[in-house]
Amino acid sequence: MFIHILFALNLSGLFNGAVSFFTLILKRYGYLAIFLLMVLEAASLPIPSEVVLPAAGLLAATGLFNIYLIFIVITIASLIGITIDYYLAYFIEKEIIYKHLKIFRISRKQLEGFDRWFNRNGPFTVFIGRMLPEIRGLVSLPAGFAKMPLKKFYSYSLLGITIWDIALLAFGYYALNAHNAYVAMVAVAVFATVIYALFRIFVKNKMD
Repeated sequence: MFIHILFALNLSGLFNGAVSFFTLILKRYGYLAIFLLMVLEAASLPIPSEVVLPAAGLLAATGLFNIYLIFIVITIASLIGITIDYYLAYFIEKEIIYKHLKIFRISRKQLEGFDRWFNRNGPFTVFIGRMLPEIRGLVSLPAGFAKMPLKKFYSYSLLGITIWDIALLAFGYYALNAHNAYVAMVAVAVFATVIYALFRIFVKNKMD
């Protein structure tokens, strides 16, 4: 039990430090920073939306940003990012992308496993994948390889993206703005546990 408490405290400390870093960036560059960061994140580059979005929500709670405008900006940015990855995979052969997997922060084994899972599950993969760290951008690649119909790709992607974005924005807006270290710590620990459980249940075991 003591170890779990220490883990939660450490996780909370790291998370709060990352939020502080991105908060400074967002304060300085405003909506443009939110837009660019989320385009890059959706295109599978190493930008943590699970940190950027709570930071944006926190700043909205202080009155610096409009929470509804943030949502519109990140939705447009995400759609642009996933479109980039989709068409990269659609027009470029797998082997070419496999040679540059370091750019996407994944291994060939992971992508091949996820590709097989995608072929079995299709739209559900796109939906649930949009709510899993490390997998969010990756979903677009097998969808592009399979030339998934755009209507399905965007519909299921948008549904998952919306749930993820609202949850993280709300977390930043309410939990981080509570000025209560205990509330923030518990929220971070619960959120991390749920996401990790989803990752293990729906993805990790299928990709190994």
